[in-house]
Amino acid sequence: MDALLTAMQAVRRGGTLSIIGVYGGEADPLPMMELFDRGVQIRMGQAHVKRWIDDLMPMITDPADPLGVHTFATHHLPLEQAPHGYEIVRDKSDGCIKVVLHP
Repeated sequence: MDALLTAMQAVRRGGTLSIIGVYGGEADPLPMMELFDRGVQIRMGQAHVKRWIDDLMPMITDPADPLGVHTFATHHLPLEQAPHGYEIVRDKSDGCIKVVLHP
């Protein structure tokens, strides 16, 4: 919620706030009147995975790594260490940017 509130404060007057990721449940009251007064548009929704998966999978699995996904992950962990992986992502410890869990 901190990132969402910061984005709401940082968006310019008449700007667009794009919310990506998954926000579940109900939040404390949001500054809706401030956003309304500043004319902020809010865009959000689920990623259209089914629309893009057939186009993206060949690039993601390409050994040449045209999107740089193979080097993006800073940590590779076995599935049993998932709780630790979530902790280092949350805490941004050990230089962690992205964790890949392997079954």
